[in-house]
Amino acid sequence: MSWNPCPDPTLGDRRSTEAVEITIVPRAVDLGEMTVRRALPSTKRQMVGPFIFFDQMGPAEFLTDQGIDVRPHPHINLSTLTYLFEGEILHRDSLGTEMAIQPGAVNWMRAGRGIVHSERTAEARKRSGQRLFGIQTWMALPVAQEESDPAFLHHAADALPVIEAGGVQARLIAGRAFGTASPLETASETLYADVQLQAGARMPIDAGYDERAIYTLSGRVEIAGDSFEPGQLLVLRPGDAITVTAAADARFMVFGGAPMEGPRYIWWNFVSSRPERIAAAKEEWAKGRFDTVPGDEAEFIPLPTRADAPQRATGGVFYP
Repeated sequence: MSWNPCPDPTLGDRRSTEAVEITIVPRAVDLGEMTVRRALPSTKRQMVGPFIFFDQMGPAEFLTDQGIDVRPHPHINLSTLTYLFEGEILHRDSLGTEMAIQPGAVNWMRAGRGIVHSERTAEARKRSGQRLFGIQTWMALPVAQEESDPAFLHHAADALPVIEAGGVQARLIAGRAFGTASPLETASETLYADVQLQAGARMPIDAGYDERAIYTLSGRVEIAGDSFEPGQLLVLRPGDAITVTAAADARFMVFGGAPMEGPRYIWWNFVSSRPERIAAAKEEWAKGRFDTVPGDEAEFIPLPTRADAPQRATGGVFYP
């Protein structure tokens, strides 16, 4: 277990023994076509394990001739994972990948030394309209893999293990839990699962992962006597055996893993352990040195003109 800068629990002090260490209410971010709820990074906490970015997309209703059109944009030194509950997104990237992201599937893009991708609604979907609901996450890469070759991995929904017992249904997206393992090979120790509980059902959260969090999607859950509504990120106290109980039919994401070896820095779409690497990526994108996306070369998102410094991001581990 990694050392965590938390005082020892004090007998009789309820706050010091709470199972939920931090509660984060996501902020609304307007992306143009839709508004997302951004839970990470937050002023309260920037990372949970390798997770440095956590957005809830929708649920949103797109009428005919509407959809999302996220033009080509770059990433470095991270991996992205888009997971949908409803709808479809067409992913294209500079490796030549073209893949429709569909509910329950894993679409893992490792940026490594640099990748460009776009996320759009396919023309056929625009003609019919659709609901879109999902989670987009970014995960920092270990220092040794930050400059690795970019890659894209896809696992269909039926390739992921699903556990059903006692009113619990859990789809394991990444890591080991519930006595099974996901086929997704992540760069560092990672836990990620989509969990549905029937009212009254209970599920323990594996204490073997250094950092863990729950993001509530629907219904109401109880943890150690406290009740939580949808749209909250709950950072769990490390090392504690914690059980989630559904006060009503509920759905939530469980995620976390091992912390990074040191802090990360984030600016726009760039994440790195080195601020100077982000400065280099900004110059590369501004001067058109990234690869283009085959079939989607006509447009791109320009480099933002803001002059702020990269934000330092940490999880529960203390980095001097």
